[in-house]
Amino acid sequence: MNDRATLVESELDTLFLVSQLLNSTHDMRNKLKGILEILHKRSGLHFGMITLRDVDDDSMSICEIYGDGIDRSIRYQPGEGLVGAILDEGCTIVVERIADEPRFLSRLGVYNPDLPFIGSPLAVEQGEVVGILAAQPCDSSFLGERARFLEMVANLIAHSVNSVRAMERKQTELLNERDLLKQTLVKNYRFENIIGHSEPMLKVFDIIRQVAKWHTTVLIRGESGTGKEVVANAIHFNSNCASGPFLKLNCAALPDTLLESELFGHEKGAFSGAIGQRKGRFELADNGTLFLDEVGEISASFQAKLLRVLQEGEFERVGGVRTLKVNVRIIAATNRNLEKDVADGLFREDLYYRLNVMPINMPPLRDRIEDIPELATFLLNRISKQQGGRPLELKESALRILMKHNWSGNVRELENRLERAAIMSHDGIIDRDVIISTGLEDEICLSRPQQAAPVRMMDLHDEDLDERERVIAALEQCGWVQAKAARLLDMTPRQIAYRIQTLNISVKQI
Repeated sequence: MNDRATLVESELDTLFLVSQLLNSTHDMRNKLKGILEILHKRSGLHFGMITLRDVDDDSMSICEIYGDGIDRSIRYQPGEGLVGAILDEGCTIVVERIADEPRFLSRLGVYNPDLPFIGSPLAVEQGEVVGILAAQPCDSSFLGERARFLEMVANLIAHSVNSVRAMERKQTELLNERDLLKQTLVKNYRFENIIGHSEPMLKVFDIIRQVAKWHTTVLIRGESGTGKEVVANAIHFNSNCASGPFLKLNCAALPDTLLESELFGHEKGAFSGAIGQRKGRFELADNGTLFLDEVGEISASFQAKLLRVLQEGEFERVGGVRTLKVNVRIIAATNRNLEKDVADGLFREDLYYRLNVMPINMPPLRDRIEDIPELATFLLNRISKQQGGRPLELKESALRILMKHNWSGNVRELENRLERAAIMSHDGIIDRDVIISTGLEDEICLSRPQQAAPVRMMDLHDEDLDERERVIAALEQCGWVQAKAARLLDMTPRQIAYRIQTLNISVKQI
């Protein structure tokens, strides 16, 4: 009884040490090595071995073994030897004397043939075996108790190994997802994917192709809604720092105090509410790109702080004394006239020249009207995906009206107008009448009261053109004079009047 009580006490102490080790911050291999050492020194279980199951071929490889000079490259196939039998049966096997067990292969050459051997499976949910824990007791006493004890240790190890493997699988999935997202971003922001084939946009493409090769500051200028952020994305994802982070910040959205903390970070206790240290955008974007949108809106006091980090690449966190150095590419954007702001004393001249190393001027949409058909198709497809894949079709008659508008809000206004038209269309077909129902016709008349709108000419004999679109195109080309349109379509005035009525065409001229 005294020997059994001593054994139980020793096993309890060992289980406590094993659980402590498994809950420590050591890596899994060091944990397993430490467990085998504890079993050897405190429980008399010698030459402890832990094998783990290979996910690909179900074989078992030695993960850790207690002892020096032992070949750790040995692998066990399912059903091979005692280890393979434990894997197949999924239960503990106790051998009273190794020499009497024909399944024992003695491939390691370290176990005493006259002593017992115990092997327990590392089993997790639904009985899945992820590995095996085996050892040789120092004598043949209390084999049943020793086997149950080894099963308890094996269960603790199994759950720990399973958790680590689940975490590794999750990490692998996240890494694969990250790589896929990066590949998608690079694919989406290739230069050829930026929409626009007009002469002003071709000039922009030439500049961004050149500037993407250089680690230099870029200033993108243009009206709101012209696509400055799209160009910033294209520059980053086609540059040498594409594998680094790409962070964005709208400078106009924050006051100076928050802007400084957002860009430079802060130390714990730097101000009320700073409950911990926080890294700023410059620090987080190290070896990557930082996009500063609306940079022309920052105050004069903050401009000096921004100038220092742009010139030296150095800054201190708010409330900190340690100087941090970063390598960040800056892409800035603004819709302001910075030259006028410099002349008026609203913007520092030295900061202006530091930002304006490589300027890119984005043309407004009214200066590249010929890009509207392609832009409209792209935006309508995006709207369709956002609305659950509802089919949307843009007719030529609608495009001709869109190309007459001034578009003071540029691409953003075009997208809003198309989304409104998609809502107004009952069948997903956006034609001239749907566009007119959004109120665009009145805006065109007000914005260009004296200017003749350009007409998008069409082949009236195109077989792919439906009858309604053909009649509308003819009327537009003739200034909505029905007699002239009838001649273009080889019809009589009475026939075209009948078509206008039956096809429900609004004859209001724009």
